[in-house]
Amino acid sequence: MPVLNVCDLSFGWPDIPLFSHLDLQLLPGVSVVHGDESCGKTTLLRLLAGELPPAQGSLVLRGISLATQPEVYRALVFRTEPRSDALDASTARTWFATLAARHPSFDTGTALRLAGGFALDPHIDKPMYMLSAGSRRKVWLSAAFAAGATLTLIDEPFAALDMSSIRFLRSLLEEASQHTDRAWLLADHVPPEGLELKTRLRLGADL
Repeated sequence: MPVLNVCDLSFGWPDIPLFSHLDLQLLPGVSVVHGDESCGKTTLLRLLAGELPPAQGSLVLRGISLATQPEVYRALVFRTEPRSDALDASTARTWFATLAARHPSFDTGTALRLAGGFALDPHIDKPMYMLSAGSRRKVWLSAAFAAGATLTLIDEPFAALDMSSIRFLRSLLEEASQHTDRAWLLADHVPPEGLELKTRLRLGADL
């Protein structure tokens, strides 16, 4: 059974149509949306997360409709914005603690363990403005895999990562690909090689 059903989704920026009557089903496991720069990958993730209102269409996540139960729907989704500076003054440890209040299945201990797997232990109590782009992304990834969300959305998961972290991330994604009750959607320029993918959606039109 699909985790997420998207029917007749349409969205565009002023004078720039983007999605028109898009239908999409995400099965448990890992899927990917891919395409060239500025083709709408991040916009689609924001729509699926309930952060942007579609012009038309329905999004239903495990029987929960975004239109009729928006807060319940959003609580089932985990997405972060790696480019945001909203958390610059926070540390990874304090941010993890706040996420437990927003996501009932979030496991702070797991987040800290995963951060260790990404070699973040020396940086766990530093304000995030002090971290490199790669280290900040490792913080987001640690949170994503600790969230226990029904739907997890990850934008450019491998960007700015060192080889050791890429290998660790691939092991986490390989485990996620076997999930039977949760869906993961990655957005990237090309699908990751060697990973079992349930759905591949290619976006071709530039914004």
